Amino acid sequence: MKRQKFSIRKRIRSFQYAFNGLKILFCEEHNARIHLFVAVCVLVAGIILKISAIEWMAVVFAIGLVISLESINSSIENLADFVSPEKHNWIKKIKDLSAAGVLVAAIAAAIVGLIVFIPRILCLF
Repeated sequence: MKRQKFSIRKRIRSFQYAFNGLKILFCEEHNARIHLFVAVCVLVAGIILKISAIEWMAVVFAIGLVISLESINSSIENLADFVSPEKHNWIKKIKDLSAAGVLVAAIAAAIVGLIVFIPRILCLF
């Protein structure tokens, strides 16, 4: 395999592709828009409740994990639909496993949110 020279132009173009992927994700995938809405709400709550730097790290990591897995899940689902447009048990299994990954990450993110925000909310009362 031939090695390609490093190119700033190609690196910039790769960022353009990635941002286009985010645009596709949030414009075409309903669940991604739900995750984005929840993420914005959590970020606003973090600002209002003045969470610590370590809490910010946990929250941002959880948000990033869920959105990343939603992107991977959407990619797998699109690829599966392209490869096999008709109903097939193996494709269903693949899509279900992919969705399970997002579900696990979303549950973990919700637990992180509860650990970070419940004590702060309770202090308000």
